[in-house]
Parts: sequence; structure tokens; C-alpha cells
Amino acid sequence: MSESFAEMLEESIKQIHTGEIVDGTVIDVKEDQIILNIGYKADGIITRNEYSSDPNVDLRDVVKVGDEMQAKVRKVNDGEGQVILSRKGLVAEQGSKKLEEAFENQTVITATVSQVMNGGLGVVVDEARVFIPASLVSDTFVKDLSVYKDKEVSFVITEYNPKKRRIIGDCKKLIVEAKEKAQKELLEKIHEGDTIEGTVKNVTDFGAFIDLGGGKTGLVHISEISDTFVKEIKDVLKVGDEVTVKVMSIADDGKIGLSIRKAVDKPAGEVSRPQRESRPYQKSTTPRPESSFSKGRKDFSAHQDKGLKNDFDSLMSSFLK
Repeated sequence: MSESFAEMLEESIKQIHTGEIVDGTVIDVKEDQIILNIGYKADGIITRNEYSSDPNVDLRDVVKVGDEMQAKVRKVNDGEGQVILSRKGLVAEQGSKKLEEAFENQTVITATVSQVMNGGLGVVVDEARVFIPASLVSDTFVKDLSVYKDKEVSFVITEYNPKKRRIIGDCKKLIVEAKEKAQKELLEKIHEGDTIEGTVKNVTDFGAFIDLGGGKTGLVHISEISDTFVKEIKDVLKVGDEVTVKVMSIADDGKIGLSIRKAVDKPAGEVSRPQRESRPYQKSTTPRPESSFSKGRKDFSAHQDKGLKNDFDSLMSSFLK
């Protein structure tokens, strides 16, 4: 009736199954492999590929002997009596659950861009992959997406379908909402006649666009740049210049008209005019050659005087007869 010692020992040993989540303690770490004591007759093995999505990670830099962690059983016996575990798979499931909740609640997520593709950005959230299409990266066209590599981005999940491995993130929505909020606050704060600071954002043939903050811009027409004549705007303003402007108008559609020349108050009656360089008058001492016009004028005068004299002599002769 009594069970054999071998049977009792077998029953006392922990049983595990594929897909089960187990707890373990790190007993050894190599560059590409972690060995866990999981309380089973065989140790558990986590390879680098089953630990992280980073193919270059050195496991000795992220895990130490004595660390405790959970992992998911992928295979009870790999043929050599070892248990193959996956930490990445477990974390990915947890990350997927986190993304599902974020999708339902439209929670903002911030993560680091791990991959740049022609069509968009790849982001990993707790080992769960999110794709951000190029059209949803920003509210403006981005020619070179590589500038986002290894940078943090904030986004919301707009599509969640893990069965098709389709989890879509959207950065543009947050950017647009932030700008609209900032623009609304700016329009509530400024009024016609206010003098404010801004930065030259763009220069055109007809005027300059000034960044007033929060993504809101105003236009300074070429006639409002200076009291003096401005032939080329680029000669007096360049992108990045900080300027003081006066708010001249705020249209119903939010367009703002600005003036630089009227931003500085002038004393009453003072009008700025183009200043020309003044030079002291000096009389020339160098004789100037006589022009043909002047010579002809002198000849004409002499001929006229001679003619008058002849006329006078004729009149006198007639009178004396």
C-alpha cells in the first residue's frame, strides 16, 4: 500500500506546463543567457532573444545573480532536460494589455522610437510593438524620419487589433490639440494695440510671419516693417530674429496683423522719414570747361546786342532827317 520512494519524490517535485508563468531566481548570467532556479527538477533557461527585443544587449549589464523574475514556459523539455523560458513573451503580453487599456481610455503613452522605416516609426512598449505611420508622426510633413531614432515620442492608440498585430499610434493628434489649446490661450490674452515679442518664422516678398508662441503666427506686411522704404525684406529681417511687434488687428478667423514700425512709440508730431547722408557744401576751385551750350548762349547774346545797336542807329538816323 505504501508508495515507493521514487513515486513519492516524483509527486513532491513541482509540475510545470507550457504557457505557465513561473517565478525564479537568477543563479547564473552569461552574455547571451540567463539560468533560473524555478523550483523544478531542471533549471530554466532564458536566451537573449527571449529576454529583450534588443539583439545587442549584454545580459550581464541588465541582470545580476540573485535577481528574482517571472517568465513564461515555452518548452518543458528542450531535448536536453532544460526548461525554455521567455521573459519577453510575458512582458509583451503585459504590454499588450497596457496598450488595450490605453486604447479604451485614450491614455497618452510616451516611449522611445526603436526603429525608423520608410512608412513610419516603430515603438516598443513593454515588448509590445506599436507602429506610428509617417502621416501621424507630426502635424507637418517630416522628410527625414531618422531624426526621431532613439527619441521619446508621445502618442495615443487609435487602432488596437493584436490578433492581426495591428496596433497604431498617433502623435499628430496630440500635437494638434496642444497647438489649438495654446493658440486659444494666446488669443484670449492679447488684444489689438498690445505690444508683444515674437520670432521671425518665415520671410516672403510681401511680408514676414512672426511666431508668437504656441504655434500661432502673425503677419507683418512689408509696409509695416519700417518707416523707411524697404526694397528687400531679407535685407532687414531673417528667420530666427527676435522682434517687438504691435498687434494691429485680430480677425474672426484668428489671423493676426502686426506692425514692427509702430511697436515703438514716437514723440508727438515726430514722423520718421528716410535719412539721407548729408555732406558739407564746398565750392569747387577747379575751372570747369566751357560747354557748347554756354558758348552758344554767349554768341547769341553778343549777336543780340549788335542787332539792337544797329536798330538804334537806324532809328536815330530817321529821326534826325
